[in-house]
Amino acid sequence: MNLYPTLQTYIEQAQALPIADERKAVLQVLIDYLQQKIDQDEEINLNFICTHNSRRSQFSQIWGKVAAAYHGFDINSYSGGVEVTAFNERAVASIKRFGFKVSKEGNGNPKYFVFFSDDEDPIITFSKVYDDPANASSGFAAVMTCSHADENCPFISGAEARIPVRYEDPKAFDDTDQEALKYDERSLQIASELLYVFSRIKTK
Repeated sequence: MNLYPTLQTYIEQAQALPIADERKAVLQVLIDYLQQKIDQDEEINLNFICTHNSRRSQFSQIWGKVAAAYHGFDINSYSGGVEVTAFNERAVASIKRFGFKVSKEGNGNPKYFVFFSDDEDPIITFSKVYDDPANASSGFAAVMTCSHADENCPFISGAEARIPVRYEDPKAFDDTDQEALKYDERSLQIASELLYVFSRIKTK
């Protein structure tokens, strides 16, 4: 897989980040789920869920697909929320800085086509509720990326597993001089952890 050069550099940075033992324990639940799917030769569907489906869940959908592909796994990576807003423009700017090629279709809540390699189809992402028709309706893991959605959605219809992997919201730094830094920091953390997850999966 020929990744774009800037993206390859950021992936190397992400892989070099230390992951604390307490985070590894959180991620192990996702690793175990994925390993079981691989062992049973079943399709992998991950739906990353956060309240507005605008920042953390979008980063996770994108990095989930890239991390899997980087380690040789073909998965379906989705994202959703409990309210429809839009893929936040600050988060879009962050993935562009990381070297993704991004095109946009529509206004208000546009669809974004996110390319990580000229050899791969784009990741299509936009804000939607978790059970939008664009997402898998059953046989998926609901990966809860924010505390609000995790605590306020006690039941996710169609999910065969519910796995909390929570991240701090970079929204707290909107319109400050740390905005770009904090968005990139969160994106890099998510990249680091999902690359770690897929590095731990054993093939037959």
